[in-house]
Amino acid sequence: MTAERERRPADEVRLPAAPDGTDENLSLLFGTSTALFASMAGPAHVLEAANPAFFAAIGGGRRERTGVPLAELMPELAAQGFIGLLDQVYRSGTRHVGRDARVLIGLGDDTREAYFDFTYEARRDAGGNVLGVRMIGVDVTQVKHARRLAVEQRALLEQIARQAPLSEVLDGMCRAIEELSSEVIVSVLLADEDGRHLHHGAAPSLPDFYNQAIDGITTGEGVGSCGTAAHRRRNVIVSDIATDPLWDDFRDLAGRAGLAACWSTPILTRDGRLLGTFAMYHRVPRAPQDTDLAMARVFADTAALAVERHRAEQARLAADEREKAARDDLAFLLTASTALAGPLDERQTLQRLATLSSPALAPLAAVDVVEAGRVHRVATAAPAGEAHRLLASHAPARDTEDDAVARVLASGLTEVARRTPTGPGPWQDLGVTGYVCVPLLDRDRPFGALTLLSTDGHSFDGHRVALAEELARRAASAARNARQYAQRAALARDLQTGLLLPDLPEIPGAQLAAFYHPAGEGLEIGGDFYDVFPRDDGSWAFILGDVCGRGAMAATTTALVRHTARAVASLLDDPVDIVKAVDKALNDRYAHQNNGFVTLVYGHLAPAADGLAVHLVRAGHTLPLLLDTDHAVDTVEASGGLLGIGIPPRLAARRFTLRPGESLLLYTDGLTECRTDGEDGTEQYGDMRLAKALASAPRRPTAADIVEAVAEDVRGFVNGRDVEDDQAVLVITADEPAP
Repeated sequence: MTAERERRPADEVRLPAAPDGTDENLSLLFGTSTALFASMAGPAHVLEAANPAFFAAIGGGRRERTGVPLAELMPELAAQGFIGLLDQVYRSGTRHVGRDARVLIGLGDDTREAYFDFTYEARRDAGGNVLGVRMIGVDVTQVKHARRLAVEQRALLEQIARQAPLSEVLDGMCRAIEELSSEVIVSVLLADEDGRHLHHGAAPSLPDFYNQAIDGITTGEGVGSCGTAAHRRRNVIVSDIATDPLWDDFRDLAGRAGLAACWSTPILTRDGRLLGTFAMYHRVPRAPQDTDLAMARVFADTAALAVERHRAEQARLAADEREKAARDDLAFLLTASTALAGPLDERQTLQRLATLSSPALAPLAAVDVVEAGRVHRVATAAPAGEAHRLLASHAPARDTEDDAVARVLASGLTEVARRTPTGPGPWQDLGVTGYVCVPLLDRDRPFGALTLLSTDGHSFDGHRVALAEELARRAASAARNARQYAQRAALARDLQTGLLLPDLPEIPGAQLAAFYHPAGEGLEIGGDFYDVFPRDDGSWAFILGDVCGRGAMAATTTALVRHTARAVASLLDDPVDIVKAVDKALNDRYAHQNNGFVTLVYGHLAPAADGLAVHLVRAGHTLPLLLDTDHAVDTVEASGGLLGIGIPPRLAARRFTLRPGESLLLYTDGLTECRTDGEDGTEQYGDMRLAKALASAPRRPTAADIVEAVAEDVRGFVNGRDVEDDQAVLVITADEPAP
């Protein structure tokens, strides 16, 4: 259950939290756009007003002035068609919208590329005549740039995923960044295993003499930007190589290469081990912006992924044949664990144990368990039907020392033999030459055994025995989990059955129908409930509510609410007093705990001359809905606060008459808050759709008709998606008078 949400205006937007890691860095790259505004007059588009962002976008300086035609202020726009678009909007009065429009701003060597989302719309006087054009836009240059960076990063990740050579990945990364940022020169140095030296990884735009000179430099304080960043394990920003002491030993080398600034980011594993450095050089002194640092982090992380993948691949290629056997064992156990974890049924789990064991570990396999003091064979696996029949028909003895299964069940220890098992059995017909019998333990007590039988050409060694013991251990754990799941599911079903009415009572002059849909798989008892019961004065009480939380606490709270209401309903006449008694019971119980809250609708129902007299109270719950005979839907307003929170609720009862053919619908918020996948993410069912579903019921509907209409509409809405909260509905319909 969820508490009622505060309603917000439709135009209010809640900003999402910034993501971690790479997403946080990309968020910085995407989040620097600025809104632009300009107002122009007349057919010459004389700039009358503009905000600072507009002037900054067009170059600032001498262009920061008004009272001149835009074509004079920005002559480069005419050849690009933007003045023509302004003319068109001015003449036609029709708005023009541009998306990701490329604009070359400036003339000659000062020309720069920018991208804008913009709208041209006509300015009109009171008579509707066009006076000029207004421009509203957003500078999306950096957004465009960030998208291109994201595309490049995705391409690099795809290269890494297909195990492209490390040099190819790093070289491509450097070239991609340099292509997008022409003033940047990128270099990647790789650390050796001990992290004491850095070696050339990729630097396609640095001179060869420079790459050769720094190949193999030590990591340490004062060893340029990269050696120092590797040593400190954090970013090192050198805005001016000519004056920074970190470059004392490399200043002449940087001067020969024409380098004036270097920002270095260490490439680290998740546990902080050094993989290398990612450096961004500039030919003029320069300090980084937030976007520069974000870009460095993004591609340093990408480089880390590439280097780690490369090292893992090298380690795999360097492994010898003995490691292959270990990997095969691990793969077998992982596959077995996945298979064993699938079914939540003990018998199916043990059958999968036998199937996994044969033929992977032995030609024949059998599983026996102790039930009610007797040993039962519950699973077998064999390559042929006759062998399977013979193996399945054999029943081990429970209390004999002449049987391997009996001995293992008694000792809890594995037994291995290179001979036919002792005791009676179809060993000769099966061609058995040896066996392994492994106990299945539950808290160190054997509840069963896995028996593996070898035949001609097969034998057991220590490796296979160890695998059999590990497989048996995992299977025993899975079987125990399946057993516990079955017990919990049965308990949940029993509790849920006790919390809800098996059948609604028959009330003179009224029809009742209910709908309940628990969330999840049913292992946890839900917090939604409803009840209808008679009172001593001949009237009937009804209640529908929602308990915060799920599980045992929700079940006991539900029982407390229902039983308290039933107990005091015959003693108190006013529904307000009854709900206050429920609140007191909740607060008395929760005096030393904070176990959530309860919402509910409680009321009394009595036959009247013109229908059903209803007297109800709402305590923090969803508003009941009323369906009249004209199929109009309205809410039943009744104020009231939450129960069980330690604050006495202010409750106001509501009286009305449910006339023949009219229906009252009570529901929990799990109905209106269920979601489905829509075009813009998840869509909530909502109050409006519920009202429409209620109104769509047949003319003069019965209570069952209304429940079916609502339930069918909800099922169609979620379209198979799991609901996150329980759903409960109770419908009360006033009977039509007898003819």
